[in-house]
Amino acid sequence: MLEDKDRIFTNLYGLDGWELKSAQRRGDWDSTAAIIGKGRDWIIDEMKKSGLRGRGGAGFPTGLKWSFMPKESDGRPHYLVVNADESEPGTCKDREILRHDPQKLIEGCLIASFAMNAHVAYIYVRGEFIREREVLQAAVDEAYAAGLLGKNAAGSGWDFDLYVHHGAGAYICGEETALLESLEGKKGMPRLKPPFPANCGLYGAPTTVNNVESIAVAPTILRRGATWFAGLGRPNNTGTKIFSISGHVNNPCNVEEEMGIPLRELIDRHAGGVRGGWDNLLAVIPGGSSVPLLPKQICDDVLMDFDSLKAVQSGLGTAAVIVMDKSTDVIKAIARLSAFYKHESCGQCTPCREGTGWMWRVMERLVSGEAAVEEIDMLLDVTKRVEGHTICALGDAAAWPIQGLIRHFRGTIEERIADKRGVQVAAE
Repeated sequence: MLEDKDRIFTNLYGLDGWELKSAQRRGDWDSTAAIIGKGRDWIIDEMKKSGLRGRGGAGFPTGLKWSFMPKESDGRPHYLVVNADESEPGTCKDREILRHDPQKLIEGCLIASFAMNAHVAYIYVRGEFIREREVLQAAVDEAYAAGLLGKNAAGSGWDFDLYVHHGAGAYICGEETALLESLEGKKGMPRLKPPFPANCGLYGAPTTVNNVESIAVAPTILRRGATWFAGLGRPNNTGTKIFSISGHVNNPCNVEEEMGIPLRELIDRHAGGVRGGWDNLLAVIPGGSSVPLLPKQICDDVLMDFDSLKAVQSGLGTAAVIVMDKSTDVIKAIARLSAFYKHESCGQCTPCREGTGWMWRVMERLVSGEAAVEEIDMLLDVTKRVEGHTICALGDAAAWPIQGLIRHFRGTIEERIADKRGVQVAAE
């Protein structure tokens, strides 16, 4: 269990103020200029040593990502873009950082931007986050007034400007290149890669896109040392993570915990356990709606980190734990997710544009039991044809929940079809 002394987000629940003076009392903006004074190479090296992996879903090493930015400018500006378009169903961690601990993010933007030779950063906030955007903007204004942003930011000798951009409420804009398109004032549609953003990103200039949590933890890592952060969690899955626990638990919550905590311990200790007891558990989606669900027998002892969940054919994703007890119609639950991905597809790639609608329609027929048994394998085959064949990962996100359902609950689907057939035969 994570000890209080190792917590990074000490105001996750908003029990203290979000204002600058409260943040400084909690340790933010402490010796920021000294950290920047150690130079770009030191900062990037420490981030690599810490083992921090991106907290937005993909889990790519953060320090390595920063190092991809060109060392010298070729005349084009460099940009940092923070992805605060938190739209993955079940995920509500970045919202709390924006609401209650915005200065951690703002300080992280300054340090990360310096490390990547960027004088400007943008925070792209999800369209539905109205109050969060207001708090963040007020926090940015406070930081400017205190000399922490702008010319000679925080006395570091580095000029730095930070802009808050409010999105218009599209799930696809959480994909980094679609976010850049939207930020440029165009329709949010993913770009083909290469070129990668580090070479040609925002306005055609070198850009790094990072998740809110990834940037917000950076100042604490650099202050306390990479060794401290790397000592938490498990090898290749280090540090702390905010988990969002929702669904059929007694106490839905956000909680910062150590990476690699057993799923059962996470739910029992922090979320008050499964409604009706652990034996009433049916399945858990461990990382936001786009990762495959896990049945109870796997949930009994699986660990919550990138590699452990990958080993059981799921993923940590955003660490949004969605708990389903035995009252859940699991087929209907996954059909609901299929409807979501159909609705949010930008329509640019044929497999996704056509496939998401096709998969949803078959899922609806599986819910009612009106499909034929042969259609289960046909549906699985279509998910494989969508997965990996689209510009961005939305095709994968639409395919994986269905694959998880068929992998673990094929018997339930077949039973429903058989029951429906039995009713029809009896009626005839």
